[in-house]
Amino acid sequence: MTTDPNTTIAEAKAAALKVLLHNARGPYHGLPRTAAWGYPQPYTRDLMIASLGILLSRNEALLDALRRTLIALARNQTRLGHIVSVAHDPEDRGASDTTPWFLVALGLYRHVMGEPEFLGEAAHKALTWMRYQSPDDLVMVGQLPTTDWRDEQWALGYGLYVNTIVYAYLRIYGHHEDAALLRNLMNRLDIRRDRPERHIHEGLMVRHKPYFALCAWKIDNSERFDLLGNCLAVLTGIASPTRSDRLIAWVEAECRALRARGELAVDLPPNLMPYIQPGAADWRPRYEHFNLPGEYHNGGVWPFICGFYVAACVAAGRLELARRMLFALTELVRPTRERDVPWGFNEWIKAQTGRPMGHDWQTWSAAMYLYATTCVEEQRTPFFDQLVRRPKARAARPSS
Repeated sequence: MTTDPNTTIAEAKAAALKVLLHNARGPYHGLPRTAAWGYPQPYTRDLMIASLGILLSRNEALLDALRRTLIALARNQTRLGHIVSVAHDPEDRGASDTTPWFLVALGLYRHVMGEPEFLGEAAHKALTWMRYQSPDDLVMVGQLPTTDWRDEQWALGYGLYVNTIVYAYLRIYGHHEDAALLRNLMNRLDIRRDRPERHIHEGLMVRHKPYFALCAWKIDNSERFDLLGNCLAVLTGIASPTRSDRLIAWVEAECRALRARGELAVDLPPNLMPYIQPGAADWRPRYEHFNLPGEYHNGGVWPFICGFYVAACVAAGRLELARRMLFALTELVRPTRERDVPWGFNEWIKAQTGRPMGHDWQTWSAAMYLYATTCVEEQRTPFFDQLVRRPKARAARPSS
C-alpha cells in the first residue's frame, strides 16, 4: 500500500476520474448513472452537484455527459419551470433543490464553455419557478419536509441548504439585489416566541452559536447543525469571514467530543450534529428503520459533503486543516462494500464504525473528491470564488 499522502491522492484522483467515466452513460437514454451499480438512474441533484468536479476535470466525455443531462432536464422541465428529480422522467417531480442546482450547474457550464445563452428559455422558466417558491414573496424560498437531498429527514419551511443554493444562482445570474436581501434575511436571528410578532421574518442565525440553523418556520424550527448547508454558507459568502472561521473551529471541537464518546470513528464530520436520538422532539418513528443515530441523514458521514467541507476550510483560510481533511477524505473513499475494486467512493459511512453502508462508485462522491483536491492544490474554491471576495488565506493557521 502506498504511504506517501500525495501519491495516494494522485491515485485517488485517477480512480475518481475512472468512476465518472464509467458512470457517464447509463441505461436511461444514455444519460449518466448516479452510481455504478446501485443507482443506474440519472438523479438530478446528484449530477448537478457533480458538475463542480466535472467542469474542473475538463474531460470531453464528462463535459458531453453533463451537456446531455442539462438538455434532458430542459426538455423535461414542467410547464411552470420546475426541474424534475430524475433527468429522463418528466413525471418524477416535487424536489425543492433540483431547480436551484440546475440553475447553478447551467450557469457554471455556460461560463466554462463560453456559451452565455445556452438553454436560455429553460433558465428563464426555472428562475420564474423559483421566484414563486417564496412564501412571503420576498426572496427566501420555502420547502416541504423530505423534499431536498435528505429524503429521510424532516426540514420544513425556510431551509438553510436550499437557500444557500438560491443565493449562489442569484449571484451567478446577476440578481445582486435579491442576493443581498437573501443574505440579510438568512443572517437574522431566529427569534422564537409563543406568539411571534408578524413583522419579524424567520432568520437562520442561532443564538450563541457560530453556525446557521437547519431550518426555520414560525414555531417549527431546528437548530441542529447541517454540515452541507453550512459549508455552502461559507463557500458562497453568506457567512462572513469571522463567522466562517468560528464555524470551522466549532465543527472541529464538536467532532473531537463525538470521538471521545465513541460516536465518530473517522476524522471527518458527520452530516448532522447532534444526532437525533429516539425520544427527542424531532425523532420520527420511521427513523428507527431508515435513519438511526450516526446513519444516513441522521449523522452519517457522506464523502461528497466532506468534499464541500474541505473546500469550506480552504475558503475560511484554514489551509493546513484543509490538507489534513483531504488526506482523511482520501482514506474515507477507499473502502468498498459491493465490489472488489481498489477505491470505493461509497455513498455514505456509518459514523460510529467508519464502515461504508451505501453504494460504491457514487458519482457525486467521485466528483466532489476531484473538486476538493483542486481546492487544496490551488488554495482557492473554483466557481465560488467568483461569488465573493475572500481575504487572503493564512498559511500557518492552527488546525483547530
